[in-house]
Amino acid sequence: MILSTPGPSSAFLAATKPSSPFPRVSELFFLAPSHSLSSRFRSTARRSTAFPGVLSSLNLHAMAEVIQDKEVIASAEVDSSKKKNRTRSRSFLDAATEQELLSGISKEAEAGKLPSNVAAGMKELYQNYKTAVLQSGIPNAHETVLENMAVALDLIFLDVEDPFIFSPYHKALRKPLDYYDFGQKYIRPLIDFRLSLLFHPAAVLTFDLIYCRNSYVGNVNIFNEIQEKLRQGHNIVFISNHQTEADPAVIALLLETSSPHIAENLIYVAGDRVVTDPLCKPFSMGRNLICVYSKKHMNDDPEHSEEKRKANIRSLKEMALLLRYPNYFFLNCLTKSLVILYVQPLKVSEYRGGSQVIWIAPSGGRDRPDPLSGEWFPAHFDASSVDNMRRLAEHSGAPGHVYPLALLCYDIMPPPPQVEREIGERRVISFHGVGLSVAQEISFSEVTAASENPEEAKEVYTEALYKSVTEQYNVLKSAVHGKQGLGASTPTVSLSQPWN
Repeated sequence: MILSTPGPSSAFLAATKPSSPFPRVSELFFLAPSHSLSSRFRSTARRSTAFPGVLSSLNLHAMAEVIQDKEVIASAEVDSSKKKNRTRSRSFLDAATEQELLSGISKEAEAGKLPSNVAAGMKELYQNYKTAVLQSGIPNAHETVLENMAVALDLIFLDVEDPFIFSPYHKALRKPLDYYDFGQKYIRPLIDFRLSLLFHPAAVLTFDLIYCRNSYVGNVNIFNEIQEKLRQGHNIVFISNHQTEADPAVIALLLETSSPHIAENLIYVAGDRVVTDPLCKPFSMGRNLICVYSKKHMNDDPEHSEEKRKANIRSLKEMALLLRYPNYFFLNCLTKSLVILYVQPLKVSEYRGGSQVIWIAPSGGRDRPDPLSGEWFPAHFDASSVDNMRRLAEHSGAPGHVYPLALLCYDIMPPPPQVEREIGERRVISFHGVGLSVAQEISFSEVTAASENPEEAKEVYTEALYKSVTEQYNVLKSAVHGKQGLGASTPTVSLSQPWN
């Protein structure tokens, strides 16, 4: 889930050391304790994507009240390490048949080790995944279903027993178990990677039943340019629409042949749903994430709204460190604009990198179909979120670039028709073609040259990005749903299938 910025909150920042005219970043930020929030979800959460309300408005006054919690995190890791030493159930990994796998769910539920709602969700997930993979017609489909679901159910169960708590910046877990590889293997059978033969409308008459849902990547050459910029130390931000929980895996699978560095190193600004839902968490563990609380769910529980905002402060700091801020840091305040604070350069040990590529969906959540027409289209972007990310990229101390990215994959795992407050949505799964496209970088200075004030410039720039994403999306839609295949390419969106 990828998110956008909620409304602003009032606050002013007091320097922790008044004697210093330019406080250090480490002195400006005393991090919000994550355990205060994560403890609410430990019954649904273990320590082992996408894909959200990205940069929530920050309550600066509250920052003086929050404290560092490195000791708490370290203690949690020790406790988790102890838990790993206990005997693990083999109910799922030892299952040799579908019946044994489903019986394992019932056994663990009857033993009180699985909540009834989670057990029901696991059974439904199995059946829906099986139906989708069998639709693909891949060889050994039944074996693929059993193997992938055995691992998935085992990881879900393991997390229920020993909940994983995500840090504000979560690095993909690659060992001892490679969660990234697990997610790729699980989603791969759901994507139609077949060779497209639909070069012109007449071909539909012959191949409609066979070649109508293939997958495509738009502008592979631009992805190649982006990889080169990353090698040169630049920072990249993708402003994208967001369609499913499987977005991170879909993006990585479409790019793994032509742009493997982006596929494996992409960092997703992710909402709290994907790091708290037990059926989703194992897949999220394999992705690089900046964890935030979604704008759409910020006030679901008013009692914890302030804690969520403080947690988002933590995540914003982590993003700044990733982008390698040497002299600047941004904070939201009453005016909805960003105040640039001068701070002393960080020590070398405080740098997290640079050469980062970050994906964010500033709409505040997943796309949903129009309730009347049923048509899908990218949800509108939040201008404050877009502007925050642009400034983060432009003032990171390294060259920063913002690219519009379009994603078409809702058929794979569409969200519920309406936003749900409760954790535990149904997973509807299908085998289908998908699409991904990127367009040329959009320059803020060029697009907003005629703007009369900062607020107008912010809106104009956001609209330019949204227009590009929508145009690319429509090309992908024509290729996949319109059955035009590679023939849907336009002068600005060149479709290809790099895996063929």
